[in-house]
Amino acid sequence: MTKLIETYRGVASPWHCDSMGHMNTQFYSALYDGASFHFLSRLAPYSELEPLGLGWADVKQVIEYKHEIRSGSLLIVHTSMTRTGNKSVEYRHHLSNVETDELHSTSDQVTVLFDLKERRYSVSSSASAPPNLPLKARRAKERDIVSAPSIAEIRKDLANDGGKLIAAP
Repeated sequence: MTKLIETYRGVASPWHCDSMGHMNTQFYSALYDGASFHFLSRLAPYSELEPLGLGWADVKQVIEYKHEIRSGSLLIVHTSMTRTGNKSVEYRHHLSNVETDELHSTSDQVTVLFDLKERRYSVSSSASAPPNLPLKARRAKERDIVSAPSIAEIRKDLANDGGKLIAAP
C-alpha cells in the first residue's frame, strides 16, 4: 500500500444534507471529484497536460457509504494509489471526520490519461511530446506515492492495444 496523501478538506454544510439530515450522495461524488483533481495533479499537472492536448478521464467510481455525515461535520479525504497501469491509474479515497477520525466513506477510482483531440486514451498524441505521465509517476515514486511502469512497458502495452506510441527519447 502506498502513502496516504491529503487531497481534500471541507465541511458538510446544511445545503449538502437531505430530508433525513445526512449528506446527500450527490455531494460525495462532487467531494471525491475535487480530491481526484488534487491527487492526479501530483502525477501530471494539468498545466503540463494541456499543451499536449491531454487530460484525465474517469472511467469507474465505486463508493461505499459506511457512516452518515451530518451537517457541520469537518471532513478530510486521504488518497492512496492502489495500482498503476500503462494507460490508467487506480486509487482509493478515504473520507473521514477530522474530529473523530470516523471513516464515513471510501471511493475506488479508475482514471485514464485521455487524448482530448482524438477522444481516446493515450499517453501522448504527438511523436515529439515527452512522456509526462511516466516521468511524473517516477517523481511521485520518489515521494512514496506510486511505482511507475517503465517507458518500454507503456510502449509495448500501447502497441498491443492499438494506442498511439511515444517516440523514443
